[in-house]
Amino acid sequence: MPRPSLLPSLTSGVRRRTLLKAGGTLLLSVVAPLPASAAQILAVRVWPADDYTRVTLENDSDLKTEHFLVPDPPRLVVDIDGLDLNNTLKSLVAKVEPNDPYIKQVRVGQNRPKVVRLVFDLKEEIKPQVFTLAPVGTYKHRLIFDLYPVREADPIAALIAKGEWSPGDGTTTAVPAAPTPVQQPVPDPVARIEAEIAAMNGTPPVAPPPAPGKSLIKPKPPVSNVVRMVTIALDPGHGGEDPGAIGATGTREKDIVLAVAKRLKTKLEALPNTRVMLTRDGDYFVPLGTRVEKARKVQADLFVSIHADAFTVPTARGSSVFVLSEKGATSTAARWLANDQNKADMIGGVNLARHDKQLASVLFDLSTTAQINDSLKLGKAVLGEIGGINRLHKAAVEQAGFAVLKAPDIPSILVETAFISNPEEEAKLKDDGYQDQLANAITKGIKRYFSANPPMAKSRTT
Repeated sequence: MPRPSLLPSLTSGVRRRTLLKAGGTLLLSVVAPLPASAAQILAVRVWPADDYTRVTLENDSDLKTEHFLVPDPPRLVVDIDGLDLNNTLKSLVAKVEPNDPYIKQVRVGQNRPKVVRLVFDLKEEIKPQVFTLAPVGTYKHRLIFDLYPVREADPIAALIAKGEWSPGDGTTTAVPAAPTPVQQPVPDPVARIEAEIAAMNGTPPVAPPPAPGKSLIKPKPPVSNVVRMVTIALDPGHGGEDPGAIGATGTREKDIVLAVAKRLKTKLEALPNTRVMLTRDGDYFVPLGTRVEKARKVQADLFVSIHADAFTVPTARGSSVFVLSEKGATSTAARWLANDQNKADMIGGVNLARHDKQLASVLFDLSTTAQINDSLKLGKAVLGEIGGINRLHKAAVEQAGFAVLKAPDIPSILVETAFISNPEEEAKLKDDGYQDQLANAITKGIKRYFSANPPMAKSRTT
């Protein structure tokens, strides 16, 4: 049965003409409606991901919308007020890729004067979040459609499906315990006399009663030491609507750090008993709180956020490692950088109604002193290795109030690989060889950290 269309046929407006007769002369009067100032769509973007698909309409003014869901087959219908259909908005149809996990196709049309209707044909039921964002950075007003699955994927289940997680408690390797030396029995004088008497009488010896406090139950063999899996969360910064810093030749931070993170993931997974989770594995935006939440859901042992510095002058250069500080930044530059990185949610675009809950549950949790101390140890080990391949911006690990480092129970560091705003370092960041060196250095630093600070046993719920 054909699907009923939710888009009306498009009709053009008709000007009203009036014939007037004055002094025998026929006058033609054309009365046209005054032009209304309709909003203009400046750009349309689609960001598909396993987590959710985001559709962005960038426009020159704030837009009002109404939306509703239609079942069987599932569709999302959005009416945008104060808008005329233009070619930019029509181009949204071609922006939807066949591999989009949630959108099958999108249709657009002029529903009625100054009201444009979008119909998203869906591949499964979704929970839409529709919200607007005020202008920030280079962006004008944005209308955002976030399409989340009704059944949110469990991160561990997703890793199991990809073959990147072992079901069970995460223990895979048993280390045999050292053999217990056999103890020679101590001669018992009473038993010796009983044996001599028995030999004289030709009767079997009488076994002596057990000594007080001793048990006849054989001791159990020692339990083997078990090596559990170590889980590392890698966090490529920015993504999607948030490009991060941009170099002089147009290199985008979000692309560089994702490439480095994927190289690092491969090298870490080559280590024994190590598995890695990426907070994003494609070009889409993940809010700061969600990044922390993802790491906690997989019970990560470490959290490593990867970035590429930018500064107001192109001469700034060098690599840095940062950890959380509750008492203020260790330098003016660290404070500036933390403030700049914490703007990611504003630029990437966060639904504040949903974000408030994350802030309450994750971002403002007080980090323990132990977490910061462990983070400093990890940061020092990684910084020492990076110093072997690139000049260091600061010789010591710095501290500031980075929102993405606020997991209270996971040692967390933020690695600034180099200054993408420095033309020389921008060229290095684009180089495959340098990216590989970075991944090697961070891997060595993590190995050094674990050799001195072996992971404690955990009760896993995988």
